[in-house]
Amino acid sequence: MGDPRGVGAEIIIKALDRVGDAASFVVYGDAEYLAAAAETAKIPQWNRQVRAIHAAGADGGNLLTEEGAGDASFRWAEAAAGCVLGLPGAAERADALVTAPISKAAWAAAGHNYPGHTELLGAMCGAPEGRFAMIFHAAAAEELPGLNVILTTVHVPLARVAELVTTERVLNTIRSAAAAMDDLGVKSARIGVCGLNPHAGEGGLLGGEDEQFIRPAVEAAKAEGLDVSGPFPADTIFRRALLGLERPADFDCVVAMYHDQGLVALKTMAMERAVNRTVGLPIIRTSPDHGTAFDLAGKNAADPRSMIEAVRLAVRLTRGRAAR
Repeated sequence: MGDPRGVGAEIIIKALDRVGDAASFVVYGDAEYLAAAAETAKIPQWNRQVRAIHAAGADGGNLLTEEGAGDASFRWAEAAAGCVLGLPGAAERADALVTAPISKAAWAAAGHNYPGHTELLGAMCGAPEGRFAMIFHAAAAEELPGLNVILTTVHVPLARVAELVTTERVLNTIRSAAAAMDDLGVKSARIGVCGLNPHAGEGGLLGGEDEQFIRPAVEAAKAEGLDVSGPFPADTIFRRALLGLERPADFDCVVAMYHDQGLVALKTMAMERAVNRTVGLPIIRTSPDHGTAFDLAGKNAADPRSMIEAVRLAVRLTRGRAAR
């Protein structure tokens, strides 16, 4: 359910009201918050396909405090992930995980030192750092363009990005992009890679990382048979990757070097319909691409479209995996 002080309960209620027949659902969260959100939104039948609601040891805590909310949302995420991983003692067995937004500060206040869901899931899966990534998918819709962006580094300070942009990490992200696009039905995806520095380093005049680390990763990926090119300046590559416009896109997916480099473009264009997916892990996990929106909580004003698409994508990926 995410942070109980945010819009997680509301967007879950609204999403399951729209797509509840797509699967059987288990919710890890607070039943009273979910019921209150349903009453405010006047949605009485949201739970017709919900098999169970579990508090996961967070019942009785003060969910209105930062620490209490952080502890509860962490426990819900951990327990839900255990269901998908099939861990001993898990209350349910599930095929995919959809997470509502959490507060990283609240997790830290409760003593849970993970920057977010992605890092928690990586640790639970035993995945080495740099082997899993966040990819954001916004499908083209009617007159609206689509865009796919994967991040090489995620929740790290900007001052640390350059040291983390290694050839191995960039190469792994390119591989993850190709695999993720294959899951979406895009075979032999065309992948464009961002440079780290302005003008992709301008031949070394504006920074050496682009030629020293990023280009070798691109060349190694090409040698593996992937359709990849770059590094390209980040201020122009996203326009070249817009899908569904009259002008054909040059790329099916963009590899960004850091969080805001990729997500400023995507969220400016498609925040209401984009979905975040964790790739490089043995489980399916999706989430909406926005945060807790504390200022909207309890007002029945949250836009559920990103959560709706996150649930739909989780179902789609699960069915695709089962069909293989």
